[in-house]
Amino acid sequence: MNSYPSWVVFALGSAFFAALTALFGKLGVAGINSNMATFIRTIVILLVTAGILSMRSEWQKPDNISPYSWVFLVLSGIATGLSWLCYYRALQLGPVSKVAPIDKLSVAMAILLGIAFAGEQLTWQVALGGALIVAGSVVIIMF
Repeated sequence: MNSYPSWVVFALGSAFFAALTALFGKLGVAGINSNMATFIRTIVILLVTAGILSMRSEWQKPDNISPYSWVFLVLSGIATGLSWLCYYRALQLGPVSKVAPIDKLSVAMAILLGIAFAGEQLTWQVALGGALIVAGSVVIIMF
């Protein structure tokens, strides 16, 4: 039997929950400031993650985390926060059916950044998949 690596299951879970995020976010920003909506979402994420860490006994002492990890996790947090602020504002202003696919251009951008800064190799499959994502977003934006 051919089984998928565990990361595929988590990646599919991420896609599913991202789709719910778009729908619930669109419904949630109606009648509220998009920045306040992002703040509420962030608090919920903090509480859910703290609960998971507690249930699994996965807390770590901050001084056991390398400075390298700290720098890039802080930068990732800043990028995530800015992404969410932009995303919720876009959802407030536009249809979820167009905002979410445009947001997924991040996949093609991540491919390019992975090649440029993480030493990843560009295969024809990754290039084709990235190009199809870009093409799909262009079709959705233009038509």
